Amino acid sequence: MSPCRCKPLVSLLLLLVAGIAAAEPSPVDLFNYILGTQAIGGKYHFTQQDPLVESAEVILAMGASCMKFDLRPKPKEYPGLHSLVELARDEPAHRRVLDMPFANFQLWAEPFANTSWKNGLSKAHADLEYQEMYALVVHLLKTYSGTGKTFYLGHWEGDNLLRGSISKESDAKMTPEKVQGMIDWLTTRQRAVDDAKRNTPHQNVQVWHYTELNHPTISMRESRPTLVNQVLPMVPVDFVSYSAYDVTNVPKPEEIKEALSYIESQLKPKPGIPGRRVFIGEYGYSVFHNGRPHHSPQEQDRLSRVTIQAALEWGCPFILYWELYNNELEPDGHQRGFWMIDDKGLKQPVYETHRLYYQWARRYVADSMARTQKPPSEAEFRQAAVEYFKSLR
Repeated sequence: MSPCRCKPLVSLLLLLVAGIAAAEPSPVDLFNYILGTQAIGGKYHFTQQDPLVESAEVILAMGASCMKFDLRPKPKEYPGLHSLVELARDEPAHRRVLDMPFANFQLWAEPFANTSWKNGLSKAHADLEYQEMYALVVHLLKTYSGTGKTFYLGHWEGDNLLRGSISKESDAKMTPEKVQGMIDWLTTRQRAVDDAKRNTPHQNVQVWHYTELNHPTISMRESRPTLVNQVLPMVPVDFVSYSAYDVTNVPKPEEIKEALSYIESQLKPKPGIPGRRVFIGEYGYSVFHNGRPHHSPQEQDRLSRVTIQAALEWGCPFILYWELYNNELEPDGHQRGFWMIDDKGLKQPVYETHRLYYQWARRYVADSMARTQKPPSEAEFRQAAVEYFKSLR
């Protein structure tokens, strides 16, 4: 879609953030505020800037300290690039966003080598996957050493890759070859991350590896095969991202916590990583579905708060809303409304909930530092955040 006239408030945000983006990150900037959003495949934008850069600047101005986006090959858009390192280092928009003062990045990292594991991961493809992931980690560690940044390298919904739908017919798609292929693929990616970290001198920068799953409840409730029970117990991944629509479409706090605990129970131990290792990588509520109104803006916000509070109480390290700008269209071309800012540039209630939360959270951390000369602990901040959301009822 060609850029439309920039709305006044969006324009103001983009002007204000220029000074923020140029500043050195402070301990307040580097604190993990847990809540976040993402910019992947948005169907509109409002300025002449690259859409990814525009989105990142709006997210930064909102007050977030994390940013999730797509680090995958797109030959039509990046015809001269040949690797993830080149995409992160040489493509101007990606490099600019990675240089912004976000503390945490969640990235869909898919090598340009076009490896495949669904019929088993060959040694040749394992080597290519390893080499490209290894090189990316080395680049991130060297380039951002000393910045306090943390990078989480993962992939899109693994159950969709492994089995497709939740139908019982799809159980048969999880062949032994496919399951073992995914195990080998994730193990190879984890080994690349671990080896690069061990072999590369760096300080005050971190890289982790995650897998994303999206259908754990049919394993939890019906013992059917999915990534969570067939693959996750066999791979030493650092973190798990949960694309959580199966428990957040109609959010009930105890069901959300039950699913998160079940996922965690399948993880291999990682004594070097403190705290919970399962985060919500996606949840969201559309305004339209099949041409009909689905959730009002107010309901979109209310349901988001239910999910946020439950995931905060459980201990998720991140809770990422899908997403800043809508990425899905109805069959007739209308926006589905998975958004914080709609296609007319209007900020929705869920945007304001996040903006006001970040305003409160940054003040909380700054006040804590003024009193104690150090940031609050993760546990202290999380409990305060839970109380903050309780006060909004």
